[in-house]
Amino acid sequence: MKPTLMLLSVLVGLTACKSSKVEHGDAHEDGHGDAAEEKLHVESGDVIHVHVPQEMLRDLRVTTAKVEARPGGESVTALGELTFSEDAYAEVSSPVSARVASVAVTTGQAVKQGQRLAELQSPELGRARANLQATQARATAARQAADRKRTLADERIVARKDVQAAEADAAAAEAEVAAAKAALTALGAAGGDGTSGFVLKAPIDGTVVERTARLGQMADPSQPLFRVGDLSSLWLIVHAFERDAVRLMPGADARVTFAAFPGQEFTAKVGHVGQRVDPHSRTIPVRLELDNGKGLLRPGMSASASIPLGDPGATLTAVPAAALQRLENGWVVFLPTPEAGVFEQREVGRGRSLGTQVEVLKGLSVGDEVVVDGAFLLKAEVEKSQGGGDEHGH
Repeated sequence: MKPTLMLLSVLVGLTACKSSKVEHGDAHEDGHGDAAEEKLHVESGDVIHVHVPQEMLRDLRVTTAKVEARPGGESVTALGELTFSEDAYAEVSSPVSARVASVAVTTGQAVKQGQRLAELQSPELGRARANLQATQARATAARQAADRKRTLADERIVARKDVQAAEADAAAAEAEVAAAKAALTALGAAGGDGTSGFVLKAPIDGTVVERTARLGQMADPSQPLFRVGDLSSLWLIVHAFERDAVRLMPGADARVTFAAFPGQEFTAKVGHVGQRVDPHSRTIPVRLELDNGKGLLRPGMSASASIPLGDPGATLTAVPAAALQRLENGWVVFLPTPEAGVFEQREVGRGRSLGTQVEVLKGLSVGDEVVVDGAFLLKAEVEKSQGGGDEHGH
């Protein structure tokens, strides 16, 4: 009979047998009381102990294992999608409602910063430019008049009060110029020759990845006419579970594969690990940076990335998977104590699955001894004890 089934049958038999009396005083302290020998029971306190009678212990065949230190060179696999770098992507739209008069580029064309994309016509912009020219002309005339009167005042031909009035007129005209310039700047097209036309230019070096501008189209300021992006370096945004994401190191090399390029592997670097956990998926976004000098990759492509966890030279703490048991409040292990038949229940932090082992994040040290075979049934006894059964001490 397997040890687990044998222990379960013993527990069932013990549950069916009613004992007349169970005492938890000195019997628990020295390990030799009659009650302690009658049945398995649980003692709660600052440290929870599970007591197993000696005759029962011989049949359970409990096995233990040492907590091990393993190399920390594991990796995690995460899925994601390619996108542009935040600093290498721009959407270009008209600053005002305008009509597209001409278009100078097409989709897929490489452009340089400042290169002409399109010319637009806007009556509103034309009026603003004309107003600026008019106010500049008035300001120039007012300043010239003030200068002449100052000269005449020096020759005592006109009164000083006339000079002061001329200076006030010039200052008012210059204020109108400033206001007209501000209005034109607000329209996104400072300066100009008084006409209604203006040019849209590329704000960055890159490729025109999308063009919606059409000749004669009325451009809405809220809708981009061009999307320009630098394809030479792209970002892959993947989503890693929080327990893995916190161990990712910026600058680490990741291996990336794309469904579009089977059999090919690309290299990326961990650029940034997000600061917030998605409450629904319990994942954290991670940014990987890829060189795309050959131009093979496209934004929107799906990918799978293998990312190393932690410091490649670091170690992690691991126990056999069967040693970890799940209780209502979390994960626990059972450790044998110097007293025969008594096991300590200890809460631990569960990490990643490592094949037949599991990473332990807290609660154990390398070299600690934990129960492997028999841990499941010790957990079952604890659960029954927490349920308040009459046959279990607390």
